[in-house]
Amino acid sequence: MQAFEGKVAVVTGGASGVGRAIVTQLGEQGARVVMADIDADALGREGAALRERGLDVVEAVVDVTTAASVDALAARVFETHGNVHLLFNNAGVGVREAARPLWTIPEADWQWAYAVNVMGVVHGLRAFVPTMLEKGEAGHVINTSSGNGGITSLPTTPVYASSKAALTSLTEVLHQQLMKAGGKLQAHLLFPGPHLVDTNILNSDRARTERFKAEGEAPPPYTDMQELARRAGVGFQLTSPEEVATMALEGVRAGRFWILSELGTSNARLEQRTADILARRNPGPT
Repeated sequence: MQAFEGKVAVVTGGASGVGRAIVTQLGEQGARVVMADIDADALGREGAALRERGLDVVEAVVDVTTAASVDALAARVFETHGNVHLLFNNAGVGVREAARPLWTIPEADWQWAYAVNVMGVVHGLRAFVPTMLEKGEAGHVINTSSGNGGITSLPTTPVYASSKAALTSLTEVLHQQLMKAGGKLQAHLLFPGPHLVDTNILNSDRARTERFKAEGEAPPPYTDMQELARRAGVGFQLTSPEEVATMALEGVRAGRFWILSELGTSNARLEQRTADILARRNPGPT
């Protein structure tokens, strides 16, 4: 797909961070975009701002942890627009797990992270892909993974990393199955980066519903990457959501399954992991 003008796109997690940047750039390039998110207030605010700029953007409140909610979204989109050409399964959350042994992390944290980061994508695939295939038009499914879990796993974030590892495997299988289904619908795996992305994922609890609440949990000590850096007294390079969105859309245009930057440490980590596996060598400290 060389041009996005007139194409219909659905972006989950679309009201903030990388999702909002993808929505914006798609709209700027002439796509008709459904910005889906669980945060109704953010949706209303961001959607209005984008429409003021003349972009063809509509909001849709969705809870990706619930199949019925995603099914209802798909039904509305297909009824209104006829088809979907670009499905960005982008919604994702992090939990307060830094440096905690995985066996001490509350079950509710595991359930919530997997409900969003893995099952949220499964719900999107089940709701949208059958009709996208049936329509027989060229299309793309883009799942947002992470270098943390999708490439190598940081030992300080067992929940997040393992959920993204599962999503990476799932998307590799999706790619193979879509090829066997004719190849008009392509799968892509997006790794935001090359550096830490400047989003508010550290404040994911703002989107946590009651059924996934963990008792006795304190509020997060910081809400964004810049505040984390300030409080830690360290400096590190950040990647903007806009840079990630640009990389994502370029990857889709080029038909690349693996959408990740050539900068940063990704290549070195991939090479080290592959070398360890081939040598049957135990992983070293991360």
